[in-house]
Amino acid sequence: MPENADDTGASPTAGGTKLAPDGGRLDRGGIAIAVALLLACGAFVAYGVLDTGDEPAGKRATTPTAEVTYEVLGEGAADISYRGASGDRADVVTNAGLPWRKTVSVPIGASPIVDVTLGEKGGTVSCTLAIGGRHVQRATATGAFGRTTCSSDLPTSEASTAPEGAP
Repeated sequence: MPENADDTGASPTAGGTKLAPDGGRLDRGGIAIAVALLLACGAFVAYGVLDTGDEPAGKRATTPTAEVTYEVLGEGAADISYRGASGDRADVVTNAGLPWRKTVSVPIGASPIVDVTLGEKGGTVSCTLAIGGRHVQRATATGAFGRTTCSSDLPTSEASTAPEGAP
């Protein structure tokens, strides 16, 4: 049996000083540095969790948008997909009762589009697209599984803020 071991399995000691498992002394400076680094990491995590990201209204970055109104006219129901406020994916309404109308703010750079598909019973349906209250396109579909699309490009942010009649 080793000379510093006891029956309890406790760490050996040399003159009252705890020894590391390999027989060396525990490094208190290393432990202090590890604790300090751990506290610093905890502070950064807490800051990230607690920081709401709310900035004053003047400093908040905003994406310019244009108001787009989609309208689908007809009788019965149709499947409708349109570009919504997210700008990068289509929002879908299945079996929408007609007439149907939706106004959304579409980010500049994302072209507004509405796609309408009739069901098996067919019929006649038309879509219209208006940007900033100004009509830009109309299209019509008829028959079983008839399909129509209305789309347009958004004006640039300079053009959308220019007064009417300005060059």
